[in-house]
Amino acid sequence: MEKRRMMLFPAPVRTAKGTFWGYIDKKGEFAVQPIFQYAMDFQVNGLAVVEVNGQYGIINEFGKFVVKPSYWSISDFEEGRAIVVNDKGSFVMNEQGKLLTSKPYTYIRTYQESRAVFSIMKNNTSLYGYLDLSGKEIIPAQYQTANNFQNMTAIVQSVERNFKLIDQKGAVKQTYNYPFVGMQGEGFLAFKEVDSYDAKFGVMTLAGNVMIPPTYSGFQPFQNGLAVVNVAEDYTNKFGVINIEGKYVIQPIYNDVNLLGENRIAVGKAIQEDEPFRGSMFAVATSRGALLTDFEFTQVLPYEKGFASASNNESTFFINRSGKVVQSLPILKGSGTLSFEGDIIKANVDLRISYYTLTGQQIWKQNTVIPLSRKYKVLEGKFRPNQNYLVYYPQVEGMQSDVLEKQVNQQLRNLSMSKESEENLANSEYTADFDIEFFKKQLLVLELHSYIYPFGAAHGMPSKVFPHIDLQTGVFYQLKDLFKENSDYVTILSAIIQEQIKTDEQYSYVFPDAYKGISPDQPFYVSEEALYIYFLPYEIVPYAAGFPTFKIPYTQLETILYKEGLFWKSFH
Repeated sequence: MEKRRMMLFPAPVRTAKGTFWGYIDKKGEFAVQPIFQYAMDFQVNGLAVVEVNGQYGIINEFGKFVVKPSYWSISDFEEGRAIVVNDKGSFVMNEQGKLLTSKPYTYIRTYQESRAVFSIMKNNTSLYGYLDLSGKEIIPAQYQTANNFQNMTAIVQSVERNFKLIDQKGAVKQTYNYPFVGMQGEGFLAFKEVDSYDAKFGVMTLAGNVMIPPTYSGFQPFQNGLAVVNVAEDYTNKFGVINIEGKYVIQPIYNDVNLLGENRIAVGKAIQEDEPFRGSMFAVATSRGALLTDFEFTQVLPYEKGFASASNNESTFFINRSGKVVQSLPILKGSGTLSFEGDIIKANVDLRISYYTLTGQQIWKQNTVIPLSRKYKVLEGKFRPNQNYLVYYPQVEGMQSDVLEKQVNQQLRNLSMSKESEENLANSEYTADFDIEFFKKQLLVLELHSYIYPFGAAHGMPSKVFPHIDLQTGVFYQLKDLFKENSDYVTILSAIIQEQIKTDEQYSYVFPDAYKGISPDQPFYVSEEALYIYFLPYEIVPYAAGFPTFKIPYTQLETILYKEGLFWKSFH
């Protein structure tokens, strides 16, 4: 049997039919061709999760499917097991692609110490138990909450004010009569004496002995003898770090604190003190609290073998354990992350992937020119005036008229930029990018998608628009251009969508009575065979449902399609 044990790395390529992912080798050459909608890293077992047509499967290093794309999601393998999800529920799968669980579960967490938390629904309530590595229920579903095992024990809650420490067979080792007990951290537990959101956290041992009475407004489990705590009484932050004796090694005065490993800690001061949610500038400190740098970093990731990926307002780079920028490794303009992948470096900076040798030589980067045909191409433009505003916008090349081409490109650039006022943008992050949705003959359909996130908000707001551009005339077609004049396309399309909502289960999440029909300028896009009508988040569905989209084949619109019109002829 042919074997290949080489490092392969996921890499995306933008084409006239969209963005496709494959895998390159250390020379930057494709060892697995870019045919996937998305591709994740290869794992130590030589397997990788990929996406095809919205479904996930698993391939080996030759690009051959071990598991056909048929799942909604597939987790990384832990202890030789992955959690897969389809329309029936969650299952455990081994590395050969065999399902080990005999039935679907509402939820399964990835394995830790040969156990995986699972849940079922009973009387509209979630109950939790544990599976063993064979996928069998080693501990039945009986708990209100359940944490991962650590040092062969786990914290579970059976009833109100009753938490327990159990072993891997479910035997109770200790009981805690508190309204809240947190997950383990090196033999210590956070707890609350009062059942309220703003009640303070204390710290106790696994034996139930209180080490620190309720003191903290926030507490993170111990790691390597240190725990991050918060003592703020309001919306501000006062993070610090304590040791296992409960003494401060970092005083609680910071807006952010992150444990970096290798005896290093990132401490952050608020960019704007009266609005701490805007983020922090970080310094690197020792595990004893001594500052090694100024507050000069916008981000510092955990250390690995003496190096940590970090960014400032201009660049992304590695720093050493002294907090100094490593000049011999890549320093890239923009904000993102660097990571060692074997003996090469992967960069994900300003939402773009590239790879480098350890000496900084570029091996591969994403293409910025997208060929459409021998005549036309789309170029990637970039606008980044500051770290909170990043826009990639399309620019067309190859139109016969330079004047029309300039006008088209200016409109595309304008459509990609935020419509928010300067004042609102100063209080938000904004990113925008694009993909090619459809191209045929002289019609180019682009997807311009963006995301604006107001500082301090629970979530941001996505948006997308699909310009339909005639590359010969420079016309941006509208929905009405697809139909005969006076055809009342609004009423006809509205009725078709209404019927889909009534009869198709995938639209069961539409708010009752929210759908009132479409507007004359309803957002849309076309393919060769169908028209797609979509709505923005919150219009007719919950935010989490995204952009509800309705496919309408042209065969249902024969009586109103304007097949003699320029729009139709531009791609037929």
